[in-house]
Amino acid sequence: MVLNNYKLIVYLFVLLPFGLFSQEKIKWISLEDAVYLQQSEPRNIIIDVYTNWCGPCKKLDRETFGNKDLIKYVNENYYAVKFNAEGNDKIEFQGYEFSNPNFDPNKTRRRNSSHEFTRALRVSAFPTVVFLDKSSNVLYKLRGFQPVRQMEFFLKYLNGKYKEIKTEEEMNSYQNSFVYEFSK
Repeated sequence: MVLNNYKLIVYLFVLLPFGLFSQEKIKWISLEDAVYLQQSEPRNIIIDVYTNWCGPCKKLDRETFGNKDLIKYVNENYYAVKFNAEGNDKIEFQGYEFSNPNFDPNKTRRRNSSHEFTRALRVSAFPTVVFLDKSSNVLYKLRGFQPVRQMEFFLKYLNGKYKEIKTEEEMNSYQNSFVYEFSK
């Protein structure tokens, strides 16, 4: 009995925390840092545009952005930015400064005013994942919660494959032959 208690204590205080805290996560950085890094190591950027009150945003974080295969792919192929669509951060992007002049600090957990950068991106639904190319131009805006497989398709397609596809037939062929590799 003492041995079983000892194993339980080792598990609870040594192994369990190690397993919880060693789990890899997406390396979220600021938009300014992502644009700066593009200069020396060009990569596309994904921007997770979310709000604090948004249930589907939390589901996207937990289920899709928590997938180990997706995490690895994003960290190796993209610069990932998390942006609060109603937050109070100042953003510098493409020579402009964006802020949220009507931000109300008493409303951080419920609907707040829309950030100027959110409006500049023309995002009106949350979550929206905005894909930028290696020159920081908008490629695509993916609205709403996306399961892992759907996100895998867009991550791989918008990471360069879109340049090769010229016709509807080529796109249909790509979609029909796409092999999903990420675990569910």
